[in-house]
Amino acid sequence: MFRNNLLIAWRSIFRNKINSVVHISGLTIGLAAVILISLYVRDEQSFDRFLRNSDRIYQVNIDALMGGQGGMLSNTPPAIGPALQKTFPDIAAYTRFYVMRNEVISNDATSNTQNHFTEKRFLAVDSNFLEVFDYALKKGNASTCLQKPYSIVLTESTARKYFGNEDPVGKHLVLDAYKQPFEVTAVLKNIPASSTIQFDLLIPTTACPPVQRFGWSWVWLQMNTYVLLNKNAPHDPAAIRRLVSKFPDMVKVQAASAFKRIGQPYDEFIKKGGKWDFYLQPLTDVHLHSANIGSQFLYTLGDIKYVYIFSAIALLIIILACVNFMNLSTAQSVTRAKEVGIRKVLGSGKKQLIRQFLLEAAMFCFISVIFALALVILTLPSFNTVAGKTLEFKTIFQSGIWLFILLLTIVTSLLAGSYPAFYLSAFNPVSVLKGGFFKRSLSSLLIRNGLVVFQFTISIALIICTIILFRQLQFSQNKDLGLQKEHVIIIPNGEKMTARDEETLRQELSAMPGVFHASISSSLPTMNAFGDTYIPDPSVAKEKLAKDILLSSFLVDEHFIPTLNIQMLQGRNFSKEFNDSASVILNETAVAQIGWKHPLGQYMTYPGNNDQRFRVVGVVKDFDVESIRNGMSPFALFHASSKTYAIGTSYLVISADAQRTKSMLSRLEGIWKRFAPAVPFEYSFLDKHFEAMYDREKRMGTVFGIFTALSIFVACLGLFGLSVYTAVRRKKEIGVRKVLGASVQNVVILLSKDFIRLVFLASIVAFPLAGWAMNQWLQDFSYRVSMEWWIFVLAMILAMGVALCTISAQAIRAAIANPATSLRSE
Repeated sequence: MFRNNLLIAWRSIFRNKINSVVHISGLTIGLAAVILISLYVRDEQSFDRFLRNSDRIYQVNIDALMGGQGGMLSNTPPAIGPALQKTFPDIAAYTRFYVMRNEVISNDATSNTQNHFTEKRFLAVDSNFLEVFDYALKKGNASTCLQKPYSIVLTESTARKYFGNEDPVGKHLVLDAYKQPFEVTAVLKNIPASSTIQFDLLIPTTACPPVQRFGWSWVWLQMNTYVLLNKNAPHDPAAIRRLVSKFPDMVKVQAASAFKRIGQPYDEFIKKGGKWDFYLQPLTDVHLHSANIGSQFLYTLGDIKYVYIFSAIALLIIILACVNFMNLSTAQSVTRAKEVGIRKVLGSGKKQLIRQFLLEAAMFCFISVIFALALVILTLPSFNTVAGKTLEFKTIFQSGIWLFILLLTIVTSLLAGSYPAFYLSAFNPVSVLKGGFFKRSLSSLLIRNGLVVFQFTISIALIICTIILFRQLQFSQNKDLGLQKEHVIIIPNGEKMTARDEETLRQELSAMPGVFHASISSSLPTMNAFGDTYIPDPSVAKEKLAKDILLSSFLVDEHFIPTLNIQMLQGRNFSKEFNDSASVILNETAVAQIGWKHPLGQYMTYPGNNDQRFRVVGVVKDFDVESIRNGMSPFALFHASSKTYAIGTSYLVISADAQRTKSMLSRLEGIWKRFAPAVPFEYSFLDKHFEAMYDREKRMGTVFGIFTALSIFVACLGLFGLSVYTAVRRKKEIGVRKVLGASVQNVVILLSKDFIRLVFLASIVAFPLAGWAMNQWLQDFSYRVSMEWWIFVLAMILAMGVALCTISAQAIRAAIANPATSLRSE
């Protein structure tokens, strides 16, 4: 019997070739989309799980509020790790890393080859780092390779870059900031892409001066700290919450001397509204659950929100494919009705017919899975490029995804085939064979129309979301930043030469044809800014002052403001005519937060540098230094001569003529090599840095748009199926109308208006759904576009246009058919 049913199903598929192609196309696209999204979701959820102790490793985060500014950060002070291990027995170990600034590294003089590279993925770590994070070693010993102060660990690709095919262990590398060479003690296999922490080189923290200098500090937030729980320690969420609840008492005791040392007693800090709370985040949650946590790896982290969004899209697309299958199957009911009637007369029972139609659905799904897998193979490279991933097809068979695909095929077969099976098997053979089938089938019209409304509700909602998403991205990239970002060249590594040479280089660059301005700055917008607390001076200001203020800042020269074309609102720029070592320029937000009505001439004190005082000499218009996801923060510019702090970086920034930017790069390199021949010449453009901040949103927007287009295509297949059914059902009516004088246009409008009503109804349902969803997404942006009414109307018009294009061919075909054919008695 099964063989007979299989044969009938196979013949049915080949007998209705066009319908079968449409069936398979819809299911293939739906299944392929689900498989691609499943690969993406699995990859996102797999981060850091390859580590042996991943379930026992926790990242230490801080929830801080200082000077009216704050938030959650993964950057922690050096002292928190030792304090946690010492205080709480459940914590077996801690380990930390510090992100090294760009270092120029080369082979030592004894090497056969001389290579110089600027390394940007470079960490200083505690000696037990590779024991807590058991990255695969190719050579060396994880427990001893970082014990010596001047040891260095390389990844496999980095070792090859410096030493080729030679064995690097025992050889030496020279770091430009260190007099003593570092010995290569181990080589790691390349760090997996599914590791949150990405690096190329490691040195011990014992060789890192900043870490040694601030090892006592509880306010120097420059390290990432991780703790490893004991094997027998409970690490369920409730136990972790109980452990974290004990942290405040420990911090109050341990941090007191450090806060007093910077002139900010801890008790007084808390009374003034400050907050310095630490908590633990599971390592396996870091990649996807850090959207609101400032991180060293902010631009490489994922977001659970996008996992949810794409999972929902995958579910919707496969449901759309199943709904499409149902509509097409019921559209075929006209041609299958007599077959069912005859088979029932010949003795087929309802259960046998249901098994027959479910088997046909299963065959369609099986064929579609084969095509879907082939489509995934073809599109995976492009999907990787768009999504910024390195997904591999073989992952399907190395994980549980193949089981998911098998289950998905079974569920899709049942979901797609159940309604047609029960619907077709319920035909009354007497009614069908007498020609009364249409009277019976009209009762199902509401269901089919409901399915079309459901399909277009999803499609219209996705169109609205796509439009708003891309408008927000466009707004992010085109927003007035308060500074010039186009044609601004950034040259790093200025700290590799003396201050005098750097200034001489700046003067020579500024004299080049095509260069408008050249400046030197400790940092630049989109890069890390120094942040600390400052106290408005009540002895000078007449106005009532706010509390301490947390200021982000750059150390700059007098050319910085004109180079970036930042607008001065009050006062003056830094100038060589004045001694500006004790001067500060604030942005509007800083002045407003302090509460100064007349800021010029006011003073503020910096407790972090022996109560150094600064006089406000100017106020600039707010300018963006980070992503617009965050609101405008209080910002200050200090003159480099103040030496108020040192972060170890210096950049040359050049505003250039747009017509000469490319041609001057080779000249810039020639000049650079005269001043720093051992330092590789590098450059970038400021506008590209701003664009990079939104790479994740751009990638996700593109992926979202692709799957939106697929969902619309699948919905149109369902609409096509219903239009076919409607045209056949109303064939005689159309014939009568044409005989009575109806034109082709009249018939097309007759067949189209019902579908337009359905799309309009779908729009009414989709509008609030899309509005709610995008309002949730836009919450992440401090500056965001408004959801204007025309976006919703445009989505409805687009959907109607697509619907009309879909059904027009079938409507015109029915309209131009010879009425004699449709009215002829059978």
